[in-house]
Amino acid sequence: MSEQMRIMRSEELPEELRDRIVARHRSGQGYKKSSAALKVPKSTVASIILKWKTFGTTRTLPRAGRPAELSYRGRRALVREVKKNPKITVAELQRCSREKGESCRKSTITAALHQSGLYGRVARRKPLLSARHMKAHMNSMVRNKILWSDETKIELFGLNSKRYVWRIPGTAHHLSNTVPTVKHGGGSIMLWGCFSAAGTGQLVAIEGKMNAAKYRDIMDENLLQSAQDWAVTYSTRASTTDTPSSQDVYKKGKYIFLSRETFYFITSYK
Repeated sequence: MSEQMRIMRSEELPEELRDRIVARHRSGQGYKKSSAALKVPKSTVASIILKWKTFGTTRTLPRAGRPAELSYRGRRALVREVKKNPKITVAELQRCSREKGESCRKSTITAALHQSGLYGRVARRKPLLSARHMKAHMNSMVRNKILWSDETKIELFGLNSKRYVWRIPGTAHHLSNTVPTVKHGGGSIMLWGCFSAAGTGQLVAIEGKMNAAKYRDIMDENLLQSAQDWAVTYSTRASTTDTPSSQDVYKKGKYIFLSRETFYFITSYK
């Protein structure tokens, strides 16, 4: 493809050139010969002639709105950059677009990515895993033998967390834009539960304050019973990675410390 034809693909043809295409068509010349003589893609020749037949003119007709600031090709280039590097910033994308000859605003880039189904979201934090850890996690034979347990707090009145709403200025205190609260938070309950590949286990309400003895009793009465109910072979583990060799286990990216009683209870069932 010649340089002139390459440019024609991305730029609007002059009206004089369009008139020449129509003149050749009216004289009986075919699309292929007109394309070769004027160095214009055959599809463009066909499009101009179709427009002339439909509207009786080759002039640029009024459009529905302002022409897009970013071309289709430019948008595809941005999508490729984002898929190549999901952590790239809008400023970096703007610089890439400028280097390719299309200068546009950051809001235009954001809108173009939204049209392609890409949205900016906060990246989830996950523990850094080595290749050995990933391989172990993918081993279903090992995963199916693990019994997981944890505690959770449930708010009795709503969620004790930040909520977002879409609203217009001056409507912050409208009923639909607020989160109802009660005095002293409405209270909460602590629950202990467990699960494995076979399903969920027993659910226990924790009365009063949790301590080492109470935690050991809950596990002694419910953890093993849940495994027996499932009738599966399991292995009790205190860590998401390796078996602990001391009284600290790795959980959720931080080291937490078990009481001596709890640690001995967990390790005694390995």
